[in-house]
Amino acid sequence: MLFSLKLIGVKKMSELLQKKCVPCEGGLPPMSLIEENGYLKDVPGWEINRDGIHRLVKEFKFKNFKKAIKFVNKVAEIAENEAHHPDIFIYYNKVKFEIHTHAINGLFLNDFIVAAKIDQIEK
Repeated sequence: MLFSLKLIGVKKMSELLQKKCVPCEGGLPPMSLIEENGYLKDVPGWEINRDGIHRLVKEFKFKNFKKAIKFVNKVAEIAENEAHHPDIFIYYNKVKFEIHTHAINGLFLNDFIVAAKIDQIEK
């Protein structure tokens, strides 16, 4: 619990962008609904799917397949740098991301950090 207390208070997208994902090996509870809703305000356009494991979800639309793949490759760079990887679904010119922390089967601060960084990619 000490770990999550240390991270509470990062509430603005610009602050999320300055953060780096910290490995989560499990043993911690997922965020509470209050924490989820608080951080959701900092990543506009993302939604939380609460059917089963809570996860952040957002779909992006592009002019064509090539632009969609170029975007996915930029997200891959972020994911590797943060060591936190979203699930990616590609449908021709649409890309859907689902992000959650597998080690705790729910949402954690890392998920919101990656979502904020994805939103900063030039499309």
